[in-house]
Amino acid sequence: MPRYWLMKSEPDAYGWDDLVTEGEGTWDGVRNYRARNNLAAMEVGDLAFFYHSNIGKEIVGIVEISASGLPDPTDDTGKWAAVKVRPVEKLRRPVTLKEIKADPSFAEIELLRQSRLSVAEILPEEWKRIIALSKR
Repeated sequence: MPRYWLMKSEPDAYGWDDLVTEGEGTWDGVRNYRARNNLAAMEVGDLAFFYHSNIGKEIVGIVEISASGLPDPTDDTGKWAAVKVRPVEKLRRPVTLKEIKADPSFAEIELLRQSRLSVAEILPEEWKRIIALSKR
C-alpha cells in the first residue's frame, strides 16, 4: 500500500504547470531534517499532494514518486535527499489551507502541526478527506 505525502513549492519558482510541462521533476533543495527524512522514506509508487505555498496556499494536484532514494543534486555534502515525481492529476478544485485549518478532522495533520515543513506525511484518512474536499 502506498504512503501519502504533501510537497510544498512556491508556484512562482516551480508550480504544478511547470511539473506538467516537464513530465517528471526532481524534488530537491530541501534543507530541513524532518522533510529530508520524509523524502528518504518515500518509495516509488507513493502519492503526494502538490501544494502551492506562499501564493495560493492550496493543494492543487497529485503526484507519484517515480524515483526514490536519490542524493540531492544541489547538495555537495551528501546529507540531503531527493526524489523524482510525475504528475498524476490536477485536483478538480484546489483545497485551501484555510479550509484545512477550519476542518476539525485535520487537528493533527502534519501540515498544520509543522507549518514550515516543506515535505509532510499525510495519513490515509487525511488523504481521503482532502480528496473528498477537492470534489465538492
